[in-house]
Parts: sequence; structure tokens; C-alpha cells
Amino acid sequence: MQTDGQRVDGLLSDSSMADSAPNRTQEGKWQKPRFSRKSLMKCCLVKWIISNTAPQGPDSSDSELELATVRHQPEGLEELQAQTKFTRKELQSLYRGFKNECPSGLVDEETFKTIYSQFFPQGDATTYAHFLFNAFDMDRNGSIRFEDFVIGLSVLLRGSVTEKLRWAFNLYDINKDGCITKEEMLAIMKSIYDMMGRYTSPSVKEDAPFEHVEKFFQKMDRNRDGVVTIEEFIETCQKDENIMSSMQLFENVI
Repeated sequence: MQTDGQRVDGLLSDSSMADSAPNRTQEGKWQKPRFSRKSLMKCCLVKWIISNTAPQGPDSSDSELELATVRHQPEGLEELQAQTKFTRKELQSLYRGFKNECPSGLVDEETFKTIYSQFFPQGDATTYAHFLFNAFDMDRNGSIRFEDFVIGLSVLLRGSVTEKLRWAFNLYDINKDGCITKEEMLAIMKSIYDMMGRYTSPSVKEDAPFEHVEKFFQKMDRNRDGVVTIEEFIETCQKDENIMSSMQLFENVI
């Protein structure tokens, strides 16, 4: 997957985004990446889309015509532009890459697992990809439409702090019952450490996920009922800089 340094219509506005792909030695062997947490927390999904974006012709109406060639026809670009913070050209670029990789117009969970296994080949990304897929799969039908995909990306890449926290809460709320348990948060954090925790710089301890959960819950679960509501989650995160800093290690692995 050749994605390093590629840009499309300003979508990769952060020049360090290209640094998140795993490193290789000149001999082609994998070596331990010298990643900072900041450089590692970049958007794999955008890089995946960009790598599958076909060259654009002068006629911007091509994207409109292509909508009829897939099994699931997305909403019009104008409507998606109104629902997201992407420009029309960015949406066209995202759609072209999406369609090239998923001609049916739908993404399944196996595709997510493939994406993250390519970006984190030295870890096990299977469980995290499963949780992330469920966060994008708004209809709970086992596939992600282009609309859900770009709406989620818009929140994660360009949403307000509150919008991003609401999305992160949805990721942690595995059974979607409106609250987060210790078990749910630990499952998410363990899946992320399984995927990339050993290769961050500085390195993290094996029991770090459990320590994070204990610290978060002590601050977030204000009424001590054993669960964290979305109100507790957002309020605590916004008021505590340490939690906000720690949360970014997890909420930005997209």
C-alpha cells in the first residue's frame, strides 16, 4: 500500500499524517518503528482511501455519474457536503477511493481488519478493527455505507471537541446501552495495545490498559454507580487536561 506523502484536495492537511505507515529497512525487513504517539495517531482510513483514489479527469460530474454504478447508491454530494465538513472536491476524492476499493458501495468488517493489519503488521489489529467497525456501522447491519463512512470521518477529523468525545463514547459503549462499564473500556484499550501499544515511543507497560481504566473511572464515575454516562464522560474529559491528553492516544487511532 503506497500512501506515504500522497495528498488529495487538502484532505491530508497535516504533513505528519504520512508518517504513520510502518517503517522498513533498506533490506525490506520490518524494524521497530520510531513512532511518537502524535505521529502514530493519524488517520489510517483516510490513507487507505487516498491510496485507492483514481486520477481525476477535468469533468467533476464524473463522480455523480459513477454513483449509479454501485449496488448501494450514496446520497448526492451536495447533501453530504451539508452533513459533513468536507468540500465537494474532497468528497469526490473520498468517493473515488471508496468505490475503487469497495465496488458494491459497502464496506464490511473484513475490510477494516485488512486495513489495520496492513498499517500495524507487527500487532494484532483484529479486535480493534471489530470495535471500530461497529462504531461506524450506524445501522447495525454488518456493512458501512459511504455516507456513514464520511460522516464519521468528518467528526473525527474536523469535529468539535464535544463531537469527537461523543464519537469516542460511542466507540467505548460496546453494547450501545448508553453507558460505559469498566469491562467495555478495558476491552477497547486492550485491543489498541494489542494492535500498537508495544511500538509506541516511549514504550508502554503490559498492565497500562488496566491502569488507564482505573484512573479514568475514578474521575469519571462521579456518582459511583459503576458505569459512566455520556454526560459524565464529556464533562470530565473537558475539565481534565490529563484525561484529554490520555484519551487522544485512543480516540485518534482511526
